[in-house]
Order: sequence, then structure tokens, then C-alpha cells
Amino acid sequence: MKRYSLGIDIGGTKVAVVLGGGKIPESDVTKFILDRICFDTQAKKGADFVIGNICAAVEEIIAKYGLTRENTIGLGISCGGPLDHREGIVLNPPNLYGWNHIPIVKIMREKFGLPTYLQNDANACALAEWKFGAAKGFHNVIFLTFGTGLGAGMILNDKLYTGTNGMAGEVGHIRLSDWGPIGFGKAGSFEGFCSGNGISQIGSMKTLECLQMGTDVDWCTGIDGVGELDAKQIAAAAEQGDWLALEIYQTSGWYLGKGLSILIDILNPDIIVLGSIYARSEKLLRDSMCQVIQNEALERSRACCRITPALLDNQIGDFAALSVAFDAEGAEG
Repeated sequence: MKRYSLGIDIGGTKVAVVLGGGKIPESDVTKFILDRICFDTQAKKGADFVIGNICAAVEEIIAKYGLTRENTIGLGISCGGPLDHREGIVLNPPNLYGWNHIPIVKIMREKFGLPTYLQNDANACALAEWKFGAAKGFHNVIFLTFGTGLGAGMILNDKLYTGTNGMAGEVGHIRLSDWGPIGFGKAGSFEGFCSGNGISQIGSMKTLECLQMGTDVDWCTGIDGVGELDAKQIAAAAEQGDWLALEIYQTSGWYLGKGLSILIDILNPDIIVLGSIYARSEKLLRDSMCQVIQNEALERSRACCRITPALLDNQIGDFAALSVAFDAEGAEG
């Protein structure tokens, strides 16, 4: 019986090569990960440099554990888009300099002789939370990244849904307002209101309003500091009860509820899992989010939909890459 699985999580800042093995534990899923090699991407040095480092790490793990095609399910790759997962090609991610139409699956498959699969990071994270995390046991799942940007992965009827050409899940591009913070190249978008960059923009706007009206903002060093605000700084102030910081997060939560209401009405999921910022700051976002969903979403649809923070936290990238191999192996076999 095949025991091992390999995962490669490729990010603009870090790359992790992980090994999973054995039966998935019912309680502490972290025990499934047997080894991990992590290193700085150094993306500006180009694709060949990064891929060379990835191959070296994979070779090290293969040699250490004696991995073969017979004892290994496969190699899963999670990477930021845009990409073509069917052809196994990374197209041109903005955070990976020089990665233009890189046939990463072909490169890895030819070098290591293992079944190799590719998914964008949002889809991979949806698989991870479905197989290992908060959505385990559910059948219709929406995962939202809610990090620097906003993307979604969707499990519909127990199967990853990627759309006609792999573009399903780009919910950050939905316009929620005619005016608002810019995200995904669109003012007033879902990503504009519900992302790290978006919260920074909301914070800058509301803080500038206060300062220009002569109201001091303790956590901002005057007008010159408005452009330097970030979501973590604002969250820290909100945790201390600052009224303005709380209002900023309530605004993001209100639009989160508006966006989720659309998804609930259209897709009728049984669970929505929210990552990153929501997982860290749920109590700052949830009340305003729930209020809008209560008013906007269909009663029967919202009644059967659970909304919860991601469970895998900082290890979600590792499990995401491993889940790509599991999902593809199951689909093929």
C-alpha cells in the first residue's frame, strides 16, 4: 500500500517541501507531516534558480526516506495563480518574477518519475481544510483565503470545482459597491473590502477623515502615517477597544457578510471556511458579518450553512500541497 505523499508549496516569499505519510490521524493531523524543508524563495533570481532549490529539497527527502513510485502517492504542487492546472503550467504569478509559462509539472515528473499535480493556492487550501481541517466531513465547501488578497476554492458535491478553464473561485473580483477600496483591479470589489490590502485602505480613508476633522488617532502618527497603516496594526488597536479601529473592521465585516450572502444564495454550501485575517480576527468581523447575512441571505440556505475560521492555521500551505496529490490520486484511481 502506498504510504507517502510529497508536497511543494510555492510562495513569493517562502517555499516549503513537505513529506506526509501513514494514516491521517483523527486528532492531531500535524503528525501526518513527517518532514519539511523550508527556504526563502528569492524570486528575483528567476524560475531556474527557484526550481533548482526545489529539486534539491525534493531529492534530499526522496533519498532520506527511500521514496519510489511504488510507495508514493504522488507529488502535489500548490502555487499562486494564474496557472493552468490541467496542463501543469505556471503562467505569470505577480509574486514570482520570471515565471512565464513554466511547465512545472512536466519538469518535476520527468526529473523524479512521480505522478505530479498542480493547483492554485486557493483551491489547494480548500482541499486541505476539506481533507484535514475545519471542513472535514462536509460535502459542499467554500474556502476563502482572506489574506493579502481574496480568492476562493470550492468543493461541490465532494469534488473540487475549477470551472471551464480553471478560473472558478475568483470571488475577489465581484463588485460589492460602486465606490470603495481597490482590490483585484476594481474599486468596491469583494477583495477591496475583505483583504489585508483592503482593510489598510479602509483604515487610511477613515483615519484621514478623523485627522482632518481634528480628531486624534492614537495609533497613527499623523497624516504622514496614514499611508503606512496595515491590517495587523489596526487589529491590534481594535483589540484594545479603539472605536475607530473597531469601526474599520466592522466595515470589512459588513461587506464580508454581503459577499458571503451572494455565495450562500448561489451555491448553497454547508460550510464556509475563512482563512488568514478572519482566522486571527474573527471576533472583530463576525458580528457585522452575521448581521448582514441574516438580512440578505435566503433563510433556508443560511440555516444550513456553517461559517468558521480555518483550522490548519500556519500549516495550511503544507497540507494544501499534500492535498493536491491526494485529490488527484483519488480522482484518477
